[in-house]
Amino acid sequence: MKLESVLQFLENKTILVTGGAGFLAKIFVEKVLRVQPNVKKLHLLLRAADAKSATQRLHSEVLGKELFRVVKEKYGPNFSSLISEKVTVVPGDITCEDLGVADLDLREQLWAQIDVIVNLAATTNFDERYDVALGVNTYGAKYVIEFAKKCSQLMVLVHVSTSYVSGETEGLIKESPYRMGETLNGASGLDIDAEKSIVEEKLDELRKDGASEKETRVAMKELGIKRAKVYGWPNTTYKEPFPGWAEGVRTVDSLLVGYATGKLTCFLGDINGVVDMIPADMVVNSMMVAMVAHANQPPANAIYQVGSSVRNPVQYSSLQDYGLRYFTQNPWRNKDGKPIKVGKVTVLKSMASFRRYMAIRYLMWLKGLELVNTAFCHSFNDTCSNLNRKLQFVMRLVELYRPYLFFKGIFDDTNTEKLRAAARESGSVETDLFYFDPKCIDWEGYAMNTHIPGVVKYVFK
Repeated sequence: MKLESVLQFLENKTILVTGGAGFLAKIFVEKVLRVQPNVKKLHLLLRAADAKSATQRLHSEVLGKELFRVVKEKYGPNFSSLISEKVTVVPGDITCEDLGVADLDLREQLWAQIDVIVNLAATTNFDERYDVALGVNTYGAKYVIEFAKKCSQLMVLVHVSTSYVSGETEGLIKESPYRMGETLNGASGLDIDAEKSIVEEKLDELRKDGASEKETRVAMKELGIKRAKVYGWPNTTYKEPFPGWAEGVRTVDSLLVGYATGKLTCFLGDINGVVDMIPADMVVNSMMVAMVAHANQPPANAIYQVGSSVRNPVQYSSLQDYGLRYFTQNPWRNKDGKPIKVGKVTVLKSMASFRRYMAIRYLMWLKGLELVNTAFCHSFNDTCSNLNRKLQFVMRLVELYRPYLFFKGIFDDTNTEKLRAAARESGSVETDLFYFDPKCIDWEGYAMNTHIPGVVKYVFK
């Protein structure tokens, strides 16, 4: 595998980025603009009805983020002209054929000019509606491939997905592609068009029954869980553009937020389990190097798992320790300005122990409250309803996250290591700019000085 300079590769290239307002897409766009302003054009596909709405999203959801502070400082008064010249919004919808690009002239222009497609459009919500997840993550990928086949100058298509499509697989998880119709449990008959028909039939049934929006949403979520079980299915930056930038509450960070604010008193899972973490800027760097490696090469279906569980594993117990130490030294303050005291959480090692804990700590108290409520002519109806709703919400979240809290898989990164080695040995790749080796991360230093402070600054509300 012979690699050229990433900066030279990006020069004068036209790149289409789907999911243009998403977490990774923003980091990708910022990096390209900062290190290679001579890129020809960045087309950002944004879900919008028209160019005006897409432009508003670009400025409010992308360029308006603090992530772009460094690149704005670099170009100063020329930043606006750089954006006008290099960045174009494409109003569309990845769940539609031709990516929902209604303007035929624009479609033909894209087909004639695009050199690289980076597909970052996805929903990573574990509790997503099935119709939404199927439309974005399955049909979206299908429509991107179909669109790519029409691009006469296309050099490479990069598709990014979560590694957790592996479900509850244990042991070493290889960098191997899934084939159409392949399932995790070996069940036959998986057909995306058949799944789409099931969704449409259910939606028609709900409409005929006069279901509310809330009832439809719940039904679609439950359908998703049901269909996934049939076939066996159950991210801050390191240092660029500055350490710690984050957006939204991601899987591990949801535990961090709950702990710091005093809402998380117990932890369900294997405290000695390995958490596969990787900073988002390393993911983007690996994408750019892979882009160079596969441009104008025969189709290879190469899979790169960019993670840390093989080369630099970190355990939940270490994260627990980092959180305790950080928030003991830097407590979060409640709305009254009083510091919230944190301590070691109760670790529950099985679903059975979790259910016992909830029964003793909350359900018995709720039953008692319901008796009191009955005796006092239902004076505590609101209190009972609110507590019951919160308990149901917690139990649902636990069921959703259970496969990941007890996850026993380790993500093989043999292909990714070969890519890193090729970059190091090439003499051409700017490895100081496009680093993605998790071995360089000191997890304690990263957690205490970068990640947790970043989550506190950019995520906590």
